[in-house]
Amino acid sequence: MATPANPAVNLNLVLDQVAKDKGIERAVLIATLEDAMKTAAKKHFGQERNLEAKYDPDKGVVELFQAITVVDQIVDPIQAVNQIAMEEAHKKGMEVEADDELVFQIFYRDEDAAEAKAQDDQYGDILRLKTFRRGFGRIAAQTAKQVILQRTRDAERENVFNEYRDRKNEIVTGIARRFERGNIVVDLGRAEAVLPVREQVPRETYRPGDRVQAYVLDVLRESKGPQIVLSRASVNLLTKLFEMEVPEIAEGIVVIEAAAREPGGRAKIAVSSRDSDVDPVGACVGMKGSRVQAVVQELRGEKIDIVPYDEDPARFVCSALAPAEVSRVIIDEANHAMELIVPDDQLSLAIGRRGQNVRLAAQLTGWKLDINSESRVREMREFASRSLGALPGVNEMLVETLYAHGFRQARDVADANAEMLAQIPGIDPARIPSMQEEARKRMVEDQQELSRMDHEREQARLAEARRHPDELSQPERMARVRGVGEKTIEQLILAGYRTVEDIANEKDLTRLGDVPGVGIKKARQLKSAAENYLVEEAKLRAELNAERSLLASAGGSEGAEAAKAP
Repeated sequence: MATPANPAVNLNLVLDQVAKDKGIERAVLIATLEDAMKTAAKKHFGQERNLEAKYDPDKGVVELFQAITVVDQIVDPIQAVNQIAMEEAHKKGMEVEADDELVFQIFYRDEDAAEAKAQDDQYGDILRLKTFRRGFGRIAAQTAKQVILQRTRDAERENVFNEYRDRKNEIVTGIARRFERGNIVVDLGRAEAVLPVREQVPRETYRPGDRVQAYVLDVLRESKGPQIVLSRASVNLLTKLFEMEVPEIAEGIVVIEAAAREPGGRAKIAVSSRDSDVDPVGACVGMKGSRVQAVVQELRGEKIDIVPYDEDPARFVCSALAPAEVSRVIIDEANHAMELIVPDDQLSLAIGRRGQNVRLAAQLTGWKLDINSESRVREMREFASRSLGALPGVNEMLVETLYAHGFRQARDVADANAEMLAQIPGIDPARIPSMQEEARKRMVEDQQELSRMDHEREQARLAEARRHPDELSQPERMARVRGVGEKTIEQLILAGYRTVEDIANEKDLTRLGDVPGVGIKKARQLKSAAENYLVEEAKLRAELNAERSLLASAGGSEGAEAAKAP
């Protein structure tokens, strides 16, 4: 960009070029230039002077003017530079009256030296500018240069801000340039953005020059320029990627109703269709999984579950817990919660690793979820009968009623509001105080029984987990494979997959996917899970065989010692 290097430069060319190249209105540039020149002139000629700056488009320069007021007599010495006594004005041949304003141009350019000399000769004692004129031409040129450069930078920042403000909530692609305290600075071409540590996925790493695709989380107006904040951890990145990959979503035929995500681990999206002929899940999966795999690849292997949305919350929650199967659903509308009962072999699958599956399902559906196995529900039901049945006036029918209202033990009765208890059919309001008093006494005994039950359950779980693989039937072995339930086992056996090895050694995933209730996606998961199970089974078999050998050796030694004894 051309900038004025000396006072003789015609600013019209500079202003026209900057206005065209940078998209800044010429009038805005001129107004800024006039303000800056006035400020510089006041610093040079004196802050007390009544100065004005005006751009002359014919000459292409900023002209300076000083206004002097005619007064009867100068009283204020500070304002003397801006005033002239009427008597003095008359001596100069000026036909003026009090309060008239005289405007004098301040000639500061080298080209105006003759006009400046003539002005000083005639009005020098009034203006007192002679000693100030020297050097201001250079200051004026430098000021003009700085103003245009600064205004250009400000305009570029404003243009960038406006551009990316409109791109907020979109996906952008850039190049990782450098790292600042863990934050990644991303070059977007016209601007730089920052990917903060908190918006990065823990297991993702970048090097300078790597491509970065991220979601524009926010665009902030900062003094140093707009700050574009990116995110790789936002759930919106997931939904936007699906919009890019699935034309039906972009066209509004398929709608993402909800999404939940644990960055770097797993994600779930719920989709519905506005067209009965379009399968929303199939549209998102794509031919041979091409669409969902494109999203998975961009998210660097993050697993994605696509589930059909349903207006019925119970059906929706059951879909959200996939691939686990749900036996029964108990809805608590008041607390916006659901109790889900699943087969024993589906409990770990429904909960997921470190509770991830149920946590994501709760986020996706917006319901509080409590998952229990069928055997655990039976235990709870039996315990409730013992605990609630021990209270005075509570017969078997009332136990059923209390259980249906969410009471699981005596503690629930003791902590309940008396007015609420009085509303339950079968409860005599007069007996509520004695019932709650007995419930408080029963709480200690209940806690001891619950602790015992938990201990026995844990011991049984550990014993079952360490059963020798050779003692398990083939269906029992298959049930230990992650993602395989009773119904799946039946379908697999009917299809010819009678052992875990049959699943792990299957090379044709399409054939495995043809098993009813499996599908290509679950087939891939089952094969991987079966391979992992065989590895863990081999370790457990070797460990248990070693323990048996030690016990056998110890038993033989004890027998030999006994034989030697007299």
